[in-house]
Amino acid sequence: MTWRNRVAAAVLALAVPLATGCEGSVGLSDTGSPKEPGSRPAAGEQGRARKDLSGLRVADEGSGGGYRRDEFGTRWKDTDHNGCDQRNDVLARDLTGVAKKGRCVVTSGRLHDPYSGKDITFAKSDAAEVQIDHVYPLALAWRMGASRWDEDRRERFANDHANLLAVWGVPNRQKSDSGPGEWKPQKGFQCAYAVKYVAVAKKYELPVTRADHDALQDFLGRC
Repeated sequence: MTWRNRVAAAVLALAVPLATGCEGSVGLSDTGSPKEPGSRPAAGEQGRARKDLSGLRVADEGSGGGYRRDEFGTRWKDTDHNGCDQRNDVLARDLTGVAKKGRCVVTSGRLHDPYSGKDITFAKSDAAEVQIDHVYPLALAWRMGASRWDEDRRERFANDHANLLAVWGVPNRQKSDSGPGEWKPQKGFQCAYAVKYVAVAKKYELPVTRADHDALQDFLGRC
């Protein structure tokens, strides 16, 4: 068991039990977020993900030496230039019943957490309850080759809406920087998770480990 798995197991033992066996599906909105329950990625997206997965390079993880979060540039930088930072963009996209202060700042809303299937109330006063996860984790990307990118590319990767998801803080801490070979969401989201993960890996030409490749293949089998 890796150190990441040991940490995840310890957190899980202390956390509220997650609905990891839940079969209820969590759907995707037009922007790829799990806002609306009850649907799955379109058949075309599923087929494209299977094809793209077969084209991803399989490689071993690097050592991870030299990784720091600030190697990926400014956190939640407004890289799409819409005037709002990426965190608030993702909260507005993924939550329902959203209330805002001004044009950008999300102050409250409701999240149907894709990772656990749990419904979470978000309030800015307890912002850590809902976190923004990198589907393809930054530290894992670093170990898989992002350490050789220039900073601009790493910053785009870290702030790309396609790689960002609003999730409950508990499973996000469990996931940490694990890939799908070491951590998985509830069954109802595994198809959508794999579609997103593969799309990001292809977009940024990131390889996957053999364990991650096999897990993604299994997840796509749930589509």
